[in-house]
Amino acid sequence: MIHHLKGQLIEKNPTNIVIECNGVGYFIHISLHTFSLLSSASEAIRIFTHLQVKEDSQTLFGFMEKSERELFRLLISVSGVGASTARTMLSSIEPRQIMEAIASGDTAKVQSIKGIGAKTAQRIILDLKDKILKVFGEGEVFVSQSNTNKEEALSALETLGFARKPAEKVIDRIMKETTDPTVETIIKLALKNL
Repeated sequence: MIHHLKGQLIEKNPTNIVIECNGVGYFIHISLHTFSLLSSASEAIRIFTHLQVKEDSQTLFGFMEKSERELFRLLISVSGVGASTARTMLSSIEPRQIMEAIASGDTAKVQSIKGIGAKTAQRIILDLKDKILKVFGEGEVFVSQSNTNKEEALSALETLGFARKPAEKVIDRIMKETTDPTVETIIKLALKNL
């Protein structure tokens, strides 16, 4: 209904902003990602919006990037994922990381977000995997082939008795520092760092 708003940023908080457009102040709920993209208060901005209409309320959500709004709309289309859960997801990790996790079927990454259980994470991936690739295209979403290597290495480390969370942090660091590592390389480097 309301595609975007262009006006003066009057108030800025981590969870909401107020934009004045032609004398009308709009209270808009935002994610921490959008908050990080906003500079100081009292500037002219354009923000993409999503209006949620319920029986007892009308809530306006705002996004600095069109792609974040599209991801938000895809997330709330999943059964059991409401607007506040979707906003929490977009506040917890970067939208691009959410898209990559869904596209590559990384349940652990989706489940690491507060309030997302195993079943919800699986449902999100099942419902949105194809849609993410269709809406954003293969070029927009980087589906890492090394993701399976990461999962295999993580599984091996868990079998060896290491806790999942610390092992995953070490593996993530290795994945960033090493180009296309094999499962063996990941495990060897992880064992040195654990």
